[in-house]
Amino acid sequence: MEKLTGLNKIKTAVFISGKGSNLKNLIKFSKIKKSPISIDLIISSTNKAKGLNYGDQFHIKKKVLNFQNIKIKEKRLLILLTKYKIDFICLAGFMKILSKDFIKKFNGKIINIHPSLLPKYKGLNTHSRAIENKDKFSGCTVHYVAAKLDTGKIIIQKKIRIRKKDTASTLAKKILKQEHKLYPQAILKIFN
Repeated sequence: MEKLTGLNKIKTAVFISGKGSNLKNLIKFSKIKKSPISIDLIISSTNKAKGLNYGDQFHIKKKVLNFQNIKIKEKRLLILLTKYKIDFICLAGFMKILSKDFIKKFNGKIINIHPSLLPKYKGLNTHSRAIENKDKFSGCTVHYVAAKLDTGKIIIQKKIRIRKKDTASTLAKKILKQEHKLYPQAILKIFN
């Protein structure tokens, strides 16, 4: 009877571009009873994304769309999301910007995890920017996706202290650990 619990979970797609550690973490989270989501589709912007291996490992459908022509790819993406009855999207290291029209179609149903305390350090190179500016704290943010990059309503944040000996690399590792805790917390907060 275990399979029945997956039927009433929210069908979710995770969009990736890289290693997929947040994807793996979300898949594990989706398997626990109190999780409101099931991961039913993995979308990658590149066939080089190591995270695609989790699709095989956990038997989840996966598709690669290279997003060179954003309009054509988003049309194809919408067809895929409809086919798999996807109601919720988690961006996890997805390095492409979705169009305003696409975001509008999934209004309030796309979330992202960002490795800074937004609104600080939108975009890339967040860790080196925080260290260069001698910030005492950094962290991560889960937020709704809006048309403007990293500006959507904040769902939850986790602050961590930057130590004097931290480099962009050590800070990235510390923050990634927190991301793995924060993303499931954000999803529980949204659906409970």
